Amino acid sequence: MTVTMLRRLTGDEKHAPSAHSTVDVLRVLYERVLRVSPETADAPDRDRFLLSKGHGPAAYYAVLADRGFFPDEWLDTMGRWHSRLGTHPDRVLIPGVEVGTGSLGHGLGLAVGTALGLRAQGFAEARTFVLLGDAELDEGSNHEAIAYAAAIRLPLTAIVIDNRSATHGWPGGIPARFPGWSVALVDGHDHDQIERALSVRREQPHLVVAAVEAKWS
Repeated sequence: MTVTMLRRLTGDEKHAPSAHSTVDVLRVLYERVLRVSPETADAPDRDRFLLSKGHGPAAYYAVLADRGFFPDEWLDTMGRWHSRLGTHPDRVLIPGVEVGTGSLGHGLGLAVGTALGLRAQGFAEARTFVLLGDAELDEGSNHEAIAYAAAIRLPLTAIVIDNRSATHGWPGGIPARFPGWSVALVDGHDHDQIERALSVRREQPHLVVAAVEAKWS
């Protein structure tokens, strides 16, 4: 159902590859991992998911609609002037969206703040996940967030979609950018691999690198 919804949204849309490369990770998160539902979307101890890679949100919208956060009829209006579903997700307009994103380089810092706030409030069971693109890591704000999360051993999970679109090379690849984090490398289209990497709780920040091709799964 999610893939069918996504086909309705993308077509020739210029950010379609971005949506295609994230759909499997998003499905696993919402179908198998996250403790959040339309009924618990405002519960203070819910898990949080932040889509830092917010410039291609079609897959995100398809998954949220499939999980019942909003009517799937909304999908047919995506990107129109009167639609709640813009080309960047808006937390004020769309049920289930935690933050407005799309200007790349901000999601990881927001996720660090979210996880830190949950820790300060004593919500030990609430987990924070953030999904980023590989090229997004070229933004300097990410390096500050990575270093801070490692220094305070923040229980945060970052998922990087590696579709080899980074604009700068980096010796050691993506894991080398995350010193002090535990790391798992997965096939970004293999749902069981993704679930195993995301389900284990750790008392330090955790990186999941999901290698993908921009294709339908």
